[in-house]
Amino acid sequence: MSLSKLDQLYRQVILDAASHPKHHGELADATQSVTLKNPSCGDLLTLDLDVRDGVIQDIAFSGSGCTISQASASLMTTQVLHQPVDKALADVQIFSDLIIDGDHPQKDQLGDAAILVGVHQFPARIKCATLAWKALYQALTKGENNDDRDQEY
Repeated sequence: MSLSKLDQLYRQVILDAASHPKHHGELADATQSVTLKNPSCGDLLTLDLDVRDGVIQDIAFSGSGCTISQASASLMTTQVLHQPVDKALADVQIFSDLIIDGDHPQKDQLGDAAILVGVHQFPARIKCATLAWKALYQALTKGENNDDRDQEY
């Protein structure tokens, strides 16, 4: 497959993830909830998690934003659902490094989320791609019954 066809395929996957997001909505019984704003793009994302016994039992996101932020949130929620917290936190670090550096030796551990590596070429869009992952990190590192609303990222 030529590079341009592969690039088109990646773009289509990103557009599809944004247009038909998985795990979009709210959790009634969330144990953690974080809302972040990306003032440079106008993205607003609320991430709800149900974490019990050290595992992400359920996850959902809501809000509005650009295609990249919505696709990233959808891909991230699919990636970390039913994962142990430690594995999800490791994925956050791998994703962040991948988006900033353009490569990471463990990028295959991210599943479909690794497709967002192309954002590396557009520094102004890095915050869009990492917004949901930053919310996940904050939710998982601040303990139970976390309810941080309307933070800027």
